[in-house]
Amino acid sequence: MSHAMVIVNPLARGGVSRAKWPLISYWLKRAGLSFDYAFTEYAGHATELARRAVEKGFELVIAVGGDGTVNEVVNGIIDESGRGRATLGIISAGTVGDFVHSLGIPRDVIRSCRLFANYRRMTVDLGCVEYMKDGQHTKRYYANTAGLGFATDVVGGTDRRIKFIGGTIPYVIGMIPTVKNYSNKDIKLSIDDESRQERNFVVVVNNGRYLGGGRVFPDADPCDGLLDVAVVGDMNKLEALWSFPRFYMGNHEGLPKINLCKAKNVSVESSQPLPIQMDGEVVGELPASFWVVPSALDVATQ
Repeated sequence: MSHAMVIVNPLARGGVSRAKWPLISYWLKRAGLSFDYAFTEYAGHATELARRAVEKGFELVIAVGGDGTVNEVVNGIIDESGRGRATLGIISAGTVGDFVHSLGIPRDVIRSCRLFANYRRMTVDLGCVEYMKDGQHTKRYYANTAGLGFATDVVGGTDRRIKFIGGTIPYVIGMIPTVKNYSNKDIKLSIDDESRQERNFVVVVNNGRYLGGGRVFPDADPCDGLLDVAVVGDMNKLEALWSFPRFYMGNHEGLPKINLCKAKNVSVESSQPLPIQMDGEVVGELPASFWVVPSALDVATQ
């Protein structure tokens, strides 16, 4: 069994991951895993730690945290061509854990540690986004989700102090004031070869099935070489309150302003500097281009 590097975000789920680290460490050792570990100290630190780990020859890099921690670790182990230099392991200790849910990785800490006693590798796609940050073009990979509009405002408006609750509850709480204050966005949207100017409630470009705990894309496959796109049209607040819970749970029938499709490339422009989210974190703003990187990364699964 290869020697692993374990990267722990002590702030994930409001500090729950730090409290659970002794338990995680114990069960990783019980699984027979030899490992080094490090705690992150600031935003972006997990990327630096993961990059150093692969440069030192670690073949397995394990992220302990939520989807944001996974995102940082992914960006540390992917090379310039978009190919993984190590296998990604995940111990879900964040608020939701959308990506592990899509891959069937246990969200229970003990079960996810036991997985490393005899794991298999699943080769998955990644999404990549080029966007603006601090006036500069920036490129970043993502494992599960990216997008803009209402869902991004919910991410930005969710109180980090209540994330220890876990699951969808923090995002549902964040959704309530966001609906009240939200206004739809005028954008130019291009999906593969089709472009249009329109006003939208939300645009989501997913690799996995889940978004904020909701099974928004029940037919998504993170191994099919395609991204799953949801475009929610110009809804008023009453339409949003009626439609969004159904959209969130993947029940899209009878919702004419919600369109789903699969694509390899998506681009979005706007006259406004609209923020975009990636794997549950607000990272930058439009204009943005999204594309799929097929068969980019090996992930440890059961």
